[in-house]
Amino acid sequence: MDGSSDWASTLLVLLILTSLFLNFTDIPQKMQLWRWASFIRKRLYQLSEIENESRRRAIAYLSKLGVSNPREFMENFLDNFFVIEPVSKEPTDIIRRLKHLLRVRNAAVKAYVSERLGNIELWKRNNTEVLLEIVSVIRLINKIVRHYFQLGLKYSNWVLVMQLALEMPQILRLVRSYNDAIDAFLKGTPVGDGVGPLVARHFIGNAKPEEVAEETDLYITEFEGRKLYVIKARGPGATVGWPGEAVEKVVERLGGKVARIITVDAALRLESEETGEVAYGVGAAIGDPGPEKIAIERTATKYSIPLEAVVVKMSDAEALNTMTKKIYEGVQRAVEIVKKIIREKVREGESVILVGIGNTVGIL
Repeated sequence: MDGSSDWASTLLVLLILTSLFLNFTDIPQKMQLWRWASFIRKRLYQLSEIENESRRRAIAYLSKLGVSNPREFMENFLDNFFVIEPVSKEPTDIIRRLKHLLRVRNAAVKAYVSERLGNIELWKRNNTEVLLEIVSVIRLINKIVRHYFQLGLKYSNWVLVMQLALEMPQILRLVRSYNDAIDAFLKGTPVGDGVGPLVARHFIGNAKPEEVAEETDLYITEFEGRKLYVIKARGPGATVGWPGEAVEKVVERLGGKVARIITVDAALRLESEETGEVAYGVGAAIGDPGPEKIAIERTATKYSIPLEAVVVKMSDAEALNTMTKKIYEGVQRAVEIVKKIIREKVREGESVILVGIGNTVGIL
């Protein structure tokens, strides 16, 4: 009996000490911090490997294009060309200021690439610009992740470290999709984000392009007695053009006499949705930072032109990589929906603007 009593007393003391240990010290939190930190370090190693691989592939491609010092060329790009957002506390003219900054940055990037590549084909220059942007994004993600990780360790903030650890699988998936996208842009194959230009391509026929904005073409054709103005970025290089400016110019040229503006673009699908699903709604289907979308909306509002939107659903990884069969089947369905909109909502003899939003890599 005495032995059992001593054992029970010892166990009770241990339970009390354990309770004090768990509830009145920060040792459990430190243990959690060490655990999550170990998890993140392994993923950071993978993230660094992906970044290094993307750099190696970019350097190899630049070497093939004849760049004398491709490593220096790429590193100079990665360290420059950032954009500081305009002041938002005073929102007056913020879109115009943002558009100006984006244009200046875009022009600087093109000048930088053109200076080193010389008289190279436009599509190769465009693909090079996108390649450098992809490597730059991967590097930026790596730097941001390391920043928050080191911040969490510095202040022993186990909650911050835990949140970062929980996000790491999704971050790695996104970075891998950027890295995989390099192949598509090196080979010049259409990507998921090219659904808009590909739909527009179905309506162009033998119409000749007319540059209506920088790297953005207008095709004037007909569809079942309706005048059709098709706008898309100029292919087959990797560019999205300036569709908002193009729409604004075309509508003004027509004096606002446009029955419909139809925009077609890729849209991020929910996990419960299938890749290639097509949705139809109202508004401007375009995912730019703001200036191009608001240009379409303002033009449509000025002349009371209905805005129609057709989108093909896909994940962010599918949007960046070579177009899959499911997405292409979605393009076919989107084409039929656009035809239906024109037949049912645009009378014969009226004009309609069709805008294919997205990256035109691999699409003429």
